[in-house]
Amino acid sequence: MNQMAGKLDTANVPFSDADFQALAALAHREFGLSLAQSKKPLVYSRLSRRLKAREINSFPAYLDLLGKREENAERLELISALTTNVTSFFRENHHFETLRTDSLPASIERARNGKRLRIWSAGCSSGQEPYSIAMTILDMMPEAPRHNVKILATDIDPQIVAKAKAGRYPAEEAGSIPDGFRKKWVKLEDSGTGQISMSQDLQKLITFAELNLIADWPIKGPFDAVFCRNVAIYFDQDTQKRLWQRFSELLAPGGFLFIGHSERVTGPASATLRGVGITSYQKTAAASAATNQ
Repeated sequence: MNQMAGKLDTANVPFSDADFQALAALAHREFGLSLAQSKKPLVYSRLSRRLKAREINSFPAYLDLLGKREENAERLELISALTTNVTSFFRENHHFETLRTDSLPASIERARNGKRLRIWSAGCSSGQEPYSIAMTILDMMPEAPRHNVKILATDIDPQIVAKAKAGRYPAEEAGSIPDGFRKKWVKLEDSGTGQISMSQDLQKLITFAELNLIADWPIKGPFDAVFCRNVAIYFDQDTQKRLWQRFSELLAPGGFLFIGHSERVTGPASATLRGVGITSYQKTAAASAATNQ
């Protein structure tokens, strides 16, 4: 019989190499995560909390739980524990400058002439990235909500997607938002909670959804730009190569891909995406022509 959660001591629960390898295999199979043996202490530390939360006193028992069909919610808790949702508004601002100067002008002109404008925040975490994209668009195109302009924001973690959709953050996070943007689209809540909230104008542009990037995508595109930053670092090289290629296939001619500061496009996508700045890539004219044949 399991001990009660309040009394369960996970500090000394055995965690064998076989336990670690089984968890690593599950994380790779389900989510594409690549866990090196050196990550074993970190995995132990983070998953011990899940054992306590579920009143489980061994890792083999936790693995049995994860294998149950009805425990999809716990599998999502697993990936949430093994990854880090660190983000901020206008993080790696050079990407937003490239978006502003090189991507959006032509995309906005097409949108004003009745065409669609689509940007995907893939691995949106708690939402600061898509809201930053929305502010950038509205600054350049105040009438965007009246046109066919949409931002898709996806993440695998339903709890983090719900937080992103709510659009509420600690007030101190507003410091990275440009003053003009903050005055237009960010409100300090009156409840005394020390929270800020994103305006309805921003929220109207964004559709939030759950999505596992290594599974099938119910997405057709094309996208004018894709942001997938600090996500591929959790994947092995083969999974990364497939991911870059899938993004390339969904980009519009001349579309941009923005990735994390420690990530690089590799594999077949290297032939279709050219580097145009710091971890910024653009779909080449040759690749776009081949796609349209």
